[in-house]
Amino acid sequence: MKRILSLILFIAPAFVLAEPASNMVWMPETLNFVKDGDVKKGEQLAESCIGCHGEKGISPMGMFPSLAGQMANYTYKQLRDYAEGKRENSMMSSIAAGLSEKDSADLAAWFQSLPAAQNQPSQDDISKAISLVKKGNGKKILPPCFVCHGSEGEGQKMDTPALAGQQADYTEATLLAYKNGTRHNDLYSRMRVIAKQLSDDEIKQLAEYYQQLK
Repeated sequence: MKRILSLILFIAPAFVLAEPASNMVWMPETLNFVKDGDVKKGEQLAESCIGCHGEKGISPMGMFPSLAGQMANYTYKQLRDYAEGKRENSMMSSIAAGLSEKDSADLAAWFQSLPAAQNQPSQDDISKAISLVKKGNGKKILPPCFVCHGSEGEGQKMDTPALAGQQADYTEATLLAYKNGTRHNDLYSRMRVIAKQLSDDEIKQLAEYYQQLK
């Protein structure tokens, strides 16, 4: 009994000190707030985003994500996570901290309204990625990627990102960050759990697979 009590006392502080991966709570009011984002206001705000994310939301550089066509809920969540320190990046954290919640919703609405990038089919071997997307991996208990991200990489309205047309370099870097734990704002650790079971080659193929989708 003493050993059990000692274990409880040892573990308890971890639960007390543990912080949520994100402060976002998707209440109906929040969903409607993002849905009502002002596209025109978002377009004006996005003028300062052009250097990294492109004039029409398609990044000219692989290190920065293309935001054109991205799910508004997802973009809104990321901006609020940056602002609140749940996702870390020196540049984006500073920018997001200067945005109001309304600004974030307006930007998210603008980027969602833009057509996603149209890329050429990959010439590399992406057979592992195709299998993971369509079938998953039973041995690793990995569900097919399409379950969350859609059969065409279109994402889901709650907060699952669209991946179709995304920069391969950025997607690869993101999955590796989930894998090593440097990115940790995924609810319920769902992407960290998945990424840790993927090989670096599988991650690279998945990034190339989604970049070519239209």
